[in-house]
Amino acid sequence: MQTCFFCKGHMEEGKTLHVVELENGCIIVIKNVPCFKCEQCGETWISGGVTKRLEQIINQLETTLTEIAVIDYSGKVA
Repeated sequence: MQTCFFCKGHMEEGKTLHVVELENGCIIVIKNVPCFKCEQCGETWISGGVTKRLEQIINQLETTLTEIAVIDYSGKVA
């Protein structure tokens, strides 16, 4: 069982929204990102594997975007 780092509450599997603002002003919104979410305080934790995939998605989009993009994590950008 996962325990929340902040309040020691129980963490459940869930989904979250990940928002990144790049240096060029572009905003990337990635929805339905797998995470663990605390039932008590709402804190989220994203695993290393998911974090690595988020970085890959952001790197792929970084050079093609002009202002804003909304991506579904489960859709996994090619």
